[in-house]
Amino acid sequence: MKKVLVLGAGQLARMMQLAGTPLNLDVKALDVLSNKVVNPISPEYIYGDLKAGILNADVITAEFEHVAHDILAECEQSGKLFPTSAAIKIGGDRRLEKALLESCNTANAKHYFVHSKADFDKAISHLSLPIIFKSALEGYDGKGQWRLKIAADAEAIWQEMADFMKASTTTVKQGIVAEQMVPFDREVSLVGVRRVNGDVAVYPLTENHHTDGMLSVSVANPVNTVLQEQAVSVFKAIADKLNYVGVLAIEFFQVGNQLLVNEIAPRVHNSGHWTQQGADTCQFENHLRAICDLPLGSTALIRPTAMVNIIGEDTVPNEVFAVPSASVHWYNKGKRVGRKMGHINVSGDNELQLAQRLQSLADILCNKAFPDLSGFAKDYLAKQK
Repeated sequence: MKKVLVLGAGQLARMMQLAGTPLNLDVKALDVLSNKVVNPISPEYIYGDLKAGILNADVITAEFEHVAHDILAECEQSGKLFPTSAAIKIGGDRRLEKALLESCNTANAKHYFVHSKADFDKAISHLSLPIIFKSALEGYDGKGQWRLKIAADAEAIWQEMADFMKASTTTVKQGIVAEQMVPFDREVSLVGVRRVNGDVAVYPLTENHHTDGMLSVSVANPVNTVLQEQAVSVFKAIADKLNYVGVLAIEFFQVGNQLLVNEIAPRVHNSGHWTQQGADTCQFENHLRAICDLPLGSTALIRPTAMVNIIGEDTVPNEVFAVPSASVHWYNKGKRVGRKMGHINVSGDNELQLAQRLQSLADILCNKAFPDLSGFAKDYLAKQK
């Protein structure tokens, strides 16, 4: 039995353990706040600290990119960490991420780095409004972002960002990335996986819908071949550059027939949760296969599938279980406003059937808890008729 240690003990580690059990893998997780190695599903069971976890593990990976650099260094020194600490750090620092994209000649939004008022003024003078400012570190789910739409708001936004950087407690100096806002048609993402020997497999592009900066719905269905090939080319360029091992997610803006990279995530990703019901091999199993140097499983779409995030709610109506092919995945978290508590996957034999079932879900779920689902489902259904 191979032993896997996941840095981070949240829902992604939990789903890795669930996927790893049939593979005869022993998956444990490091709670980075307590420095205790735990069972991701039953965290009350403790198996020592980081040092013990590294010693007992055959392979180490991460469920999130904001891991303290000293922890990454200690894990990398063991020779067991996949992907590398450099890849994980790139996912956690937008400045490193942008540098990587430029080195791969990958299309992305025009941008400038901001560490001072002079940098801020330069960014405004070289970019046209509207401009989005994103924290270089610790930015996720729409947090750490400011939008400048009119010049009159510039001073107030700069003051907010300056206070934010000053208050930062990150071990690496905090900064801001100013980006030209892109008038995109839609947001899509590609989840792919690369094995130790360089073998690559990719899932189909997934259409994403966000509510207040947080992913609310992802839909996987047959996609435009040209866009898929373009996304796969970007994935291979980045994965090869990093000598990457494991699952890597890339978020794109689609502008006409061109894809611009928004950001990358060096881990299993929220927009890939649909793979649990929509593919023969889910992203969690494929990540484990890759880091344990096992042959990769099929990433082909076996049926159109959508994922609906459950945010801030710890129950759903029982009627959800009556929707054909609907599967509820809970994360065993304490209820909190804005917290990802679980997700629902729903599938159909074809896109029309999926759209109808997604509409059925929207009719059942509380509109206050799922504010944009009804509108998304209605529009998606209209496109299939």
